[in-house]
Amino acid sequence: MGLRGENLLGLRAVRGTRAALQGVDPVSGQSLLPAYGGATQEQLDQACELAWRAWAPYRELGAPAHALLLESIATHIEDLGEELIDRAALETALDAARLRGERARTTAQLRMFAQLVREGRHVEPRHDPALPDRAPLPRPDLRMGHMGIGPVAVFGASNFPLAFSVAGGDTASALAAGCPVVVKAHGAHPGTSELVGRAVQAAARQTGMPDGVFSLLYGADEQIGAWLVAHPRIQAVGFTGSRGAGDALARIAASRARPIPVFAEMSSVNPVFVFPGALRERARAIAAGFAQSMTLGSGQFCTKPGLVFLLGDEGADEFLDTLERQLQATRTAALLSAGIAARYRQATQQACARATLRTLGAAPAPDGTRAQVFVLGPREFAEQAAWREEMFGPAAVVVRGASPGDLAALLDELGGQLTATVVVEPGDHALARPLMRTLETLAGRLLMNGWPTGVEVCEAMVHGGPYPACSDPRFSSVGTLAIRRFLRPVCYQNMAEDLLPDWLQRHTPRAQAPTDKEGARA
Repeated sequence: MGLRGENLLGLRAVRGTRAALQGVDPVSGQSLLPAYGGATQEQLDQACELAWRAWAPYRELGAPAHALLLESIATHIEDLGEELIDRAALETALDAARLRGERARTTAQLRMFAQLVREGRHVEPRHDPALPDRAPLPRPDLRMGHMGIGPVAVFGASNFPLAFSVAGGDTASALAAGCPVVVKAHGAHPGTSELVGRAVQAAARQTGMPDGVFSLLYGADEQIGAWLVAHPRIQAVGFTGSRGAGDALARIAASRARPIPVFAEMSSVNPVFVFPGALRERARAIAAGFAQSMTLGSGQFCTKPGLVFLLGDEGADEFLDTLERQLQATRTAALLSAGIAARYRQATQQACARATLRTLGAAPAPDGTRAQVFVLGPREFAEQAAWREEMFGPAAVVVRGASPGDLAALLDELGGQLTATVVVEPGDHALARPLMRTLETLAGRLLMNGWPTGVEVCEAMVHGGPYPACSDPRFSSVGTLAIRRFLRPVCYQNMAEDLLPDWLQRHTPRAQAPTDKEGARA
């Protein structure tokens, strides 16, 4: 499939005429063809109007058709073969093995949502039968189910060019919910985005979807994203990226005449707590596991463990010495883009100037960046807010000398997290138990004796957490729970069966009326 540098408006392809962007090889710095002209406001309006007009007919097609679309998208992505892997590797410096794994995750989650909607579990139907003889007031017949919220704007993420991008989890869950999608392609991998976008477009055409169920737009500046979130036809936003960008989109959405929800996954340092018994018994193994996890993907995973508390002294020197050897033996790849690399260098240079105890470093990557760990004491961590901020890339902070009793004060200013991990031996459980109750309020996923990188796509996964990890802690952007972001409940009172929507008729449970006719009432 040849790349053409076009925006996709429903089933059409058009050239944008605003400022163009090009992919860049992060290793060589060489610009990659073709150039992608930014979509004009008129073209964005067309994409959003198409999505709005497609919403009702797409909804009426029902879950079986939605499942077919999702499965067809997965097949068309697989049919791209090595062309997709080669282009993604060229634009991101990610290795082919990692990208093949990410492609498998992308197609698997498309098929997972297809299965979910075929089963109808996303409707979550409820039925309270009428109680006409209930005293003092009768109860009407009430049925409730969930329907798609409307056209969704999706922003591709830099660090997962497939699984969190054009056909990633946000798009898959929105389409499964019955919502058309308008995607804003990420500027770091425009060619990869076009390949996947044309696969989605081909699947929509093959399965007879209404024109406008999917569009893909490019923009070299922030204007296209602002227009998209502000457009009155867009009803929700899915975003993965920086806290600054997520907050900016949320402000735009809140300032609309009719505000809409923004489901943004943003900033997390994913703290790890190494308890005394574990540190004493297996300091070397813990240090090796930490080094591997924090440098995985050159530290560009949103679940990278970026903060470690050593809650004991025995074994701490062994931990740090092992960690230093591990880092010195590690050479990370170039970061995803020149912009990310520049921000990483700035963040680590500032951290070097602040660190007082010890700085551990690795050999430079091809782009001049290198993995670094900054060691400090609990007072220094508490007094400088900068240590609690995410450094996107292979950098982390180790706080040495903290006691379990110090943690309440240290965590008070930390903010919400995607994950939190406790590393324990059985003898540590009594010390860890009070902390677990705090961590439940802090993070969306809690781990014991493991590392947070590697997010299973399944029913029970939560990839979310309190702000600033996410803009709304009630939801997950990974797993079947992700579909709830793009659904809303609708109740039907005393509605004739033939006037109920098909998605509720087919999934209304056979509820038995309660025997207590004096049941609860509003």
